[in-house]
Amino acid sequence: MSERRSRAFWPLAAFFALFVLFLYGPVLTIFVLSFQGPEGGLTFPMRGWSLHWYAQLIEGLGVVDIWAALRRSVALGTLVATFTIVLSLLAGLAFRKPGLQGSASGSALFYVTVASLIMPSIIVSLGIALQFRLIDAGVKALLEGLGAETLLEGYATAMGLYTSGLGSHLTWTLPFGLLIMFAVFNRFNPAYEEAATDLGATPWQGFRHVVLPLIGPSVVGVGMFGFTLSWDEIARSSQAIGDVNTLPLELQGLTTTVTTPAIYALGTLTTGVSFVVIAIALGAAAWLRRRGKAHP
Repeated sequence: MSERRSRAFWPLAAFFALFVLFLYGPVLTIFVLSFQGPEGGLTFPMRGWSLHWYAQLIEGLGVVDIWAALRRSVALGTLVATFTIVLSLLAGLAFRKPGLQGSASGSALFYVTVASLIMPSIIVSLGIALQFRLIDAGVKALLEGLGAETLLEGYATAMGLYTSGLGSHLTWTLPFGLLIMFAVFNRFNPAYEEAATDLGATPWQGFRHVVLPLIGPSVVGVGMFGFTLSWDEIARSSQAIGDVNTLPLELQGLTTTVTTPAIYALGTLTTGVSFVVIAIALGAAAWLRRRGKAHP
């Protein structure tokens, strides 16, 4: 006999359905409105169905180079994901050491690392921008003191996509990566490494052939977080990105100038990239789990 559902099931199910609708309703609305006909506007009702606004997006939206901004965002997101994986993994391994785990210095380092999660993003961005302005002043003073007039005339700023922009995004992605890796290594059984050592494996061989395959899905998850958080970041990029814009900043600027569903087509495109990255990460994590079970 099938188990009867409790009276609380349907109210809770309705609440969950409303939550999902609240969470994904705006995304679905933008997706649908992006297929407006040529005479369509920014609101319902729909005036036909077409790919007109996607074609206009491909042709370009005024003076804004959307595709260059997209390439910059993809490149920056990939670099941020790589740094987040490497630094989080190294920090997770370091915190397993008896001398650091539970010590005052280890606790201080942990709290300093995750402090940026509670800081307002715009404040972090302004702080990084101010820091690089001080660096610029120091570099110019040094070049002036050395008499390097040619270098001084050609020097503009150290602020840029892969300097201050990269740093500002890492202040957002690294805490998430660290928290994930700390949780993974807290549950990791060191007996696997001890068994590899007993069989003659070096520390590097034990890490490569034992530890890394076991934590592989979590490493993929850290990379996914790194890319997706960087991909749609606005506040931390606004003051610290330099003289170029990422795609979210261009999209934010277009909201004040573009009054056609082309902006919805762009929003759908950026959301689609996020879903593709998530799907690739989930597929890679599932493949690593199957591979680990097939080759224990």
